[in-house]
Amino acid sequence: MAIAVLMPKAGITVESCIIGQWEKKVGDHVAVGDILFNYETDKASFECESTAGGELLEIFFQNGDEVPCLANVCAIGTKGEDCSSLRPAAAGNAAPEVPHSPAPEAAPVQTAAPVPAVSGAPASPRAKKLAARAGVDVSQAAGTGPNGRVIERDVRELMARDVPAQTAPAVPETARPGAGNAEAAFEDVPFSNIRKVIAKSMLSSLQNMAQLTLHSSFDAAALQDYRKLLKTMDGCLAGITLGDMVLYAVSRTLPRHPDLNANVVGESTLRRYRHVHLGVAVDTPRGLMVPTIFNADQKSLAEISREVKELAEQARSGKISPDLLAGGTFTVTNLGSMGIEMFTPVINPPQTGILGVCGITQRVRPGTDGGAALYLAMGLSLSFDHRVVDGAPAARFMKELCAELERFTALLAK
Repeated sequence: MAIAVLMPKAGITVESCIIGQWEKKVGDHVAVGDILFNYETDKASFECESTAGGELLEIFFQNGDEVPCLANVCAIGTKGEDCSSLRPAAAGNAAPEVPHSPAPEAAPVQTAAPVPAVSGAPASPRAKKLAARAGVDVSQAAGTGPNGRVIERDVRELMARDVPAQTAPAVPETARPGAGNAEAAFEDVPFSNIRKVIAKSMLSSLQNMAQLTLHSSFDAAALQDYRKLLKTMDGCLAGITLGDMVLYAVSRTLPRHPDLNANVVGESTLRRYRHVHLGVAVDTPRGLMVPTIFNADQKSLAEISREVKELAEQARSGKISPDLLAGGTFTVTNLGSMGIEMFTPVINPPQTGILGVCGITQRVRPGTDGGAALYLAMGLSLSFDHRVVDGAPAARFMKELCAELERFTALLAK
């Protein structure tokens, strides 16, 4: 009996995944555990292992198709078995891959050739939308609908033939930047899936919140002295960074400022959390990701340091579970290693605040002898949702956080 392999559910928050590349083809023998295909969510990529052994009878979805989680993706069984009952309705638009086998010769059947569409020929709305998404020229599709109308299957056939998109109108030579240069004047790069998600989230954040940013700084001497001590230690303690110390201090300070350790639910409800689930912004080859350190307020400095490194590595490799990219109550983003002195971080909805960690700069303050003294200051930038948090409470959080960081060893003793 043929068995269907399901699209895995990559986390409780994921509803669908996109097939990247099939590693097996129809007719191949597969064993339980063999990699059938790779797939991705909007932020991570995975491999789908076969849950059955036998011959790969039919593939229901092709490379690039978006497939609902737990939908049948392919069928595995004994050669020649009928698996049509396993084919999901959603796979109707994707032509299933069928193994080629010799067929007996038959007299040719006369069929009507499809009416080729020309520029300006009628095309269905679905066909136009698909062509726009795929970046193909709908005028090059052969219309097989009524009266030569181009329909969706015609566009899919065009996509399968890799017909190039319609060439943009030529730009006069005198209007081209760098005219006379053999290289193209520009390159169009489509947004990746994760870039689309980032763009949507950031735009929504700025459009739907009253965001304000406060900048402050503190004397980083205590952090630097403690860091020097840790570097002489063995094991994971030697790898604790200044950024890890800031995360620890934030996790201990936030519980006293519950409006910043919160999510906005709907338009008029604030959900305060009893524990700090700390989002940490990570720069990855695919774009910005924000994995979450759950219950950070209950973890030691060493535990936070180890966990943030593990999460960052998973995010950069693209193997992180989507469940670890959600559920944050406050976010910290660190640009200090790049020499940034202050910036305006954008809040990660539905959170109410985000802390930007800046670099260390040399500053002057009054000395004990009445003169001037130099010290090393680390900058912090707090963006907060002014609908929820007023300026004074946000400033008190910053003042308290800076004080905790200046006496960091005392904070560890609490």
